[in-house]
Amino acid sequence: MIILAFPDYLSQARRLAAKLDAPLAEAALHHFPDGESLVRLPPSLPGHVVICRSLNQPNDKLVELLLSAATARELGAKRLTLVTPYLGYMRQDIANRPGEAVSQRIVGKLLGELFDDVLTVDPHLHRISSLNQAIPIKNAISLTAADQIGAFLKQQFKHGVLLGPDSESKQWVAAIAKNIGFDYAIAEKHRLGDKQVEMTLPDGDYRNKPVIIVDDMASTGRTMAKAAGLLQAKGCGDIYAVVTHALFCGDAYDHILNAGIKNIWSTDSIDHPSSCIKLDALLADALKAIT
Repeated sequence: MIILAFPDYLSQARRLAAKLDAPLAEAALHHFPDGESLVRLPPSLPGHVVICRSLNQPNDKLVELLLSAATARELGAKRLTLVTPYLGYMRQDIANRPGEAVSQRIVGKLLGELFDDVLTVDPHLHRISSLNQAIPIKNAISLTAADQIGAFLKQQFKHGVLLGPDSESKQWVAAIAKNIGFDYAIAEKHRLGDKQVEMTLPDGDYRNKPVIIVDDMASTGRTMAKAAGLLQAKGCGDIYAVVTHALFCGDAYDHILNAGIKNIWSTDSIDHPSSCIKLDALLADALKAIT
């Protein structure tokens, strides 16, 4: 087995390779002036190749995965595993209007045709119960960073309140809170657009205790900023946030901090200054279980 890394996920892939005691090689990328990608892999590959790359900013990356997977097969790979801690194109799971592409199903089918195994972390799934409903292969494996996030928070705080931003987060936030002995609350959210949300907090005393907003991803930052404003209105002074996937598009990171959140932490599924919760042990254990 060999770990094949891309430049934007190189440090994480190195840690994963060290955990697995496996060799690592880097895929070379070149972008032509018109935007086309040139991918260059090692000229000789073993039977099992593990390609590591998160699919944030996914459009170029999906093309490069297609090129890489096809080339790896030509170079001798019999089994291809994709480790993609952040899996893009999962949010569009139905056609909201006639003629809309259901990207979850289309991209999932593509990945299922390219790879024998796909491992991801906390994918943005709502209307389906398992990842292989989106990626139609046996080894479509959805992991959760709940234990890693909980252990990190336990190091930062003796006690606190975890706040889930919407009902979809309840099961996840409740599990983290139970494991580390924290309280939790779940807000009610209605999304009006990419940057517009309405939110209400459940009744409770949020004063004199740290509140940590917990979410699977932060994209525009408006959900966290809205939650922070509502918490401040209830007298909460110490507000923090932790996310699995630090997308932070545009001004999102600054917008969250300017809303009164003291600190933001994230996993290393995506490189970002907030990325301090490592996933290599979680990914290595999952890979060992299927190889």
